[in-house]
Amino acid sequence: MAARRRAPAPTGPPAESGAVRKRWTGRLPVALVYPNQYTLGMSSLGFQLVYALANELPEVACERVFLPAAGQRPRSVESGRELAEFAVVLVSISFEQDLPNLVRLLAAAGLPPLARERQDRAWPLVVAGGVATFINPEPLAPFVDLMLLGEAEALLPSFFAQLLAAGNAGREALVFRLAQELPGCYAPRFYQPRTDSDGTFLGFEVTAGLPAQVQRQTSPAPATAGHSRLFSPEAAFANMYAVELGRGCSRGCRFCAAGFVYRPPRPWPSPAIAAALAARPPEIVRLGLLGMEMIPAAELATLAGALAGTGCRLSFSSLRADALSPALLDLVAAGQAKTVAIAPDAASERLRRVINKGLAAADILAAAEALADRGVRSLKLYLMIGLPTETEEDLREWLDLVRQLRERLLAVGRRRGRMTTLVLSVNPFVPKAWTPFQWEAMAPPPVLRQRLAWLRQHLAGLGNLRLDAETPASCLLQGVLARADRRLGEAIALGMDRPGGWRRACQEAGLSPAAAALRERGEDEAFPWEVVRQGVSRQYLWAERQRARAGQATPPCQPARCRACGVCREG
Repeated sequence: MAARRRAPAPTGPPAESGAVRKRWTGRLPVALVYPNQYTLGMSSLGFQLVYALANELPEVACERVFLPAAGQRPRSVESGRELAEFAVVLVSISFEQDLPNLVRLLAAAGLPPLARERQDRAWPLVVAGGVATFINPEPLAPFVDLMLLGEAEALLPSFFAQLLAAGNAGREALVFRLAQELPGCYAPRFYQPRTDSDGTFLGFEVTAGLPAQVQRQTSPAPATAGHSRLFSPEAAFANMYAVELGRGCSRGCRFCAAGFVYRPPRPWPSPAIAAALAARPPEIVRLGLLGMEMIPAAELATLAGALAGTGCRLSFSSLRADALSPALLDLVAAGQAKTVAIAPDAASERLRRVINKGLAAADILAAAEALADRGVRSLKLYLMIGLPTETEEDLREWLDLVRQLRERLLAVGRRRGRMTTLVLSVNPFVPKAWTPFQWEAMAPPPVLRQRLAWLRQHLAGLGNLRLDAETPASCLLQGVLARADRRLGEAIALGMDRPGGWRRACQEAGLSPAAAALRERGEDEAFPWEVVRQGVSRQYLWAERQRARAGQATPPCQPARCRACGVCREG
């Protein structure tokens, strides 16, 4: 690889345990970038898994880089080296909002953010991965040389092997060779968008020798489930040992991209979970279980037995209100979980049928009462506003449910001597690619603000209740990026910090953010994200949209018996 400049004096890393530290001698220097603060990046289990996987390869020396404070240059945690000194910059992209931060980070490091301005082989190769890249890679396309679409376990070893075998090949030849030979490798420069005279996306002109669609890659079940490797008191979830119980979800909620792009759902085998639990450092007593919805009742009992007597304090991302078995409730009580979230997601039973959530009000009430009875002090309920077909009547039903919940919690509080606080987390619905709602219009910000104000007004004065809400303006940016093409992605990311912001940048480029987020799409409209091959068919997603409009439920995903969506037919 090309020689790198000598680094300035290293800066000290944050206080943490378990960090991998390798010298560069004879190894490929790789910067693993999380385009956000250290506190958030170190709480990402996916980021930690990639870091561990890269450093298990003897030919790779991987160091971490996070978004620095304004005015500072990004440097690696391990050695304090600058980004330009690495041969490869491997970027983890989990959310749409990561894109502007990536551009800020590259610029702060002195790297041209646009890939077309990094043609010299001396610049690091910028490679992106993470779930956001295989939901919709196109907003990111102008800024990276390559994307690895799918799960890191299935991609990274082969990627590094081929990269090292390429020697000193020129940048263009190297990128083409990787895109041609490595499954799941997407090189945007060889896929040029076609548009009509109005700028409407029509498809891609693909360089000969490359596939029309890039297949998203899936890894086999691990011998040891994914778990935390690094611990830091500065992380958002400080000193918590996270264990991944599986990937995907069988429920098929129609708004959830992860439920479709991770098909079929894969709960990890019990021995793999047990091995991960056994690797917990004894001094780390906070345990985060990710993907509780993946665990069948029988395996949950085994898990509860394995955790009994360990003294762990449990944390859950979210629990399914209609699946709170006695074993799970015992696990909550034994682990002294103080805050638990459940996700009704929609305001009424009718809307929950529209989104295929399948939760009845009775399920939510019973779950809240049972959790409060097990000592949960704060119960968080997730709610989306602006869902397709939502009406004021749906919101009135939500108000009734909240009042009933408070009555149930008050009764439990009187009996136990402590009242459980109800936290309502209200966020605007954002249509996502690869879901049945990818054709839907997002509700305009004025409508969302009106509905949010209406809820606040009607919930005002209720004790032991807090309403938290994300602003419609910030969700609009997420909504635009979720279904944007690369032209919008470039204008938005480069315009964020300019006078007038991203809206002015889009206007100057002759682009309409509203066309990306606020309009309903046609059934046969071409979508830029379909450059990824997920396996789930477009026809299935459209049929699910029609079932949503009719308020019809679809049974949970059953890979052993069902081939309806197309994923298992391909597999």
